[in-house]
Amino acid sequence: MNYPIYLDFNATTPCAPEVIEAMIPWFGEHFGNAASKSHPYGWVAENAVEEAREQIANLIGAQSKEIIFTSGATEAINLAIKGTFELYKGSKQHYITCQTEHKAVLDTMKALEEKGAEVTYLPVDREGNVNTSDLKSSIFPHTKMICLMWANNETGIIHPIEEIKAIAEENNIILFTDAVQAAGKIPISVKGVHLMAISAHKLYGPKGVGALYVRHNHSLPKPLAQVHGGGHEKGFRSGTLNVPAIVGFGKATELRMYEMQSESKRLEKLRDLLETKLLSIPNTFLNGSQNRLTHVTNIAFGGVEGEDLLRKICQKVAVSSGSACTSISPKPSHVLQAMGLDSDLGRASIRFSLGKNTTEQDVLDTVAWVEKVVGDLRGI
Repeated sequence: MNYPIYLDFNATTPCAPEVIEAMIPWFGEHFGNAASKSHPYGWVAENAVEEAREQIANLIGAQSKEIIFTSGATEAINLAIKGTFELYKGSKQHYITCQTEHKAVLDTMKALEEKGAEVTYLPVDREGNVNTSDLKSSIFPHTKMICLMWANNETGIIHPIEEIKAIAEENNIILFTDAVQAAGKIPISVKGVHLMAISAHKLYGPKGVGALYVRHNHSLPKPLAQVHGGGHEKGFRSGTLNVPAIVGFGKATELRMYEMQSESKRLEKLRDLLETKLLSIPNTFLNGSQNRLTHVTNIAFGGVEGEDLLRKICQKVAVSSGSACTSISPKPSHVLQAMGLDSDLGRASIRFSLGKNTTEQDVLDTVAWVEKVVGDLRGI
């Protein structure tokens, strides 16, 4: 198939060749169940899982025993939020999150509201930033969790996570962060965080595997399991482990430890080149601030219809108008709406996210194609 240029790395990333190579033996030669404790097939699989757990813990500054494997970030998010709600069942509960969180968080919070929880959805400014004063003033005696993402999936905006950590610690409240877009892209640390969700396929690992970091040796309680069956993963998440994917996840995090800094600088130069050239097109606007991930730009194109714009651009460049979960919706992005963009401009906004495979020629070809598409749609 003649694929277009791929600039949608926030949606997913290709498995690194080293990751694929590391995974292959675990589909065939080493096929054992990691929970089989009585023979070498299980022992070998379990050792591989524990090595991957250590690799993943190293990426975020955790202990290996604090890593709980899940089927992905969405499950990790549900475990963190719903597991905390069930822990406090029968008590008055209040949660704080943000209007620009991923739908996996927002929809889970809505489910909690239906069960009686109170939820505060913090607003953001026109650049997508959370005001920590708003966070402080939203805390009540019955606030159980602060749930704020590390970096936004649509704009790349990085939240003031150190300030947020300090507020949570000062008030002795569980802090849960969706670090899916940040892990492997920028240095992050679990210090001051109680729960953290990450995903393999956002950092050149396989799809279908993620992890929840659960803080140990702390007075704040841990969430209750949402999947029951055999007591796997220290009782937090039952089910036979996906050993090949977990091995791939571990290898991917190991690679990111070495590549992250140099790759971030390389992509920043390419992103800035792309952004500068696209913003030179009349009636275009940057959505977000400069305090963001170095590989992401979100640009609004005035004077065009959003669905036509996305469809035409994707003929030669694979991009999206929001998160992969909602990019097919004709509605404007909830993130951009929260930032104050009007509906027409929100629908005509494109997220360009670069990655390991992106070259300067890809950027130049993208600019040329976008200029043509926008010109044609404007009738220029």
